[in-house]
Amino acid sequence: MLNALVLAAEEAAPNPLIPAWYDIIWSAVCFVIILFVVWKVALPKMAALLDARSAAIEGNIAKADEAQRQAEAALEEYTAQLASARKEAGDIRDSAREDGKKIVAEAKESATTEAARIQATAHAQIEAERQTALVSLRSEVGTLALDLAGNVIGETLGDDKKAQGVVDRFLADLEASEKATR
Repeated sequence: MLNALVLAAEEAAPNPLIPAWYDIIWSAVCFVIILFVVWKVALPKMAALLDARSAAIEGNIAKADEAQRQAEAALEEYTAQLASARKEAGDIRDSAREDGKKIVAEAKESATTEAARIQATAHAQIEAERQTALVSLRSEVGTLALDLAGNVIGETLGDDKKAQGVVDRFLADLEASEKATR
């Protein structure tokens, strides 16, 4: 009997690893309901959210590509303007150098002309002063010669034309002998 009780208890006790049939049915019904809700509600919302995010990312990529193209175009334009400005600056520098050379040449020419004019004026002035000194010297030498001749002769010679001619002839002979010795 004891054996019969142990056998009856063993047949009546459920296996803890295998659930009862009513637990399996209710679990399956709950799983199907949750699967239906996820399929009809959550998946479309997730798909819409992922599509919106994908579109936003693609839009941002397109905007970035457009901005990249605009930046490259602006860089090319800036580079062209910079090259043009450098060329223009070089042309201005060359023009300024040429203008400077012309100004220096004109200043040298003007200075040379002015120096020649001043030199000619100085020569003319020196010649005029030499002539004045020569005339003054002739008259003084003539007067001295007449006084000395008068002292030698013992007579006073007058300032007449003959005496002046003698003095002029004497000075001319003196100049001729001086030129011959040079």
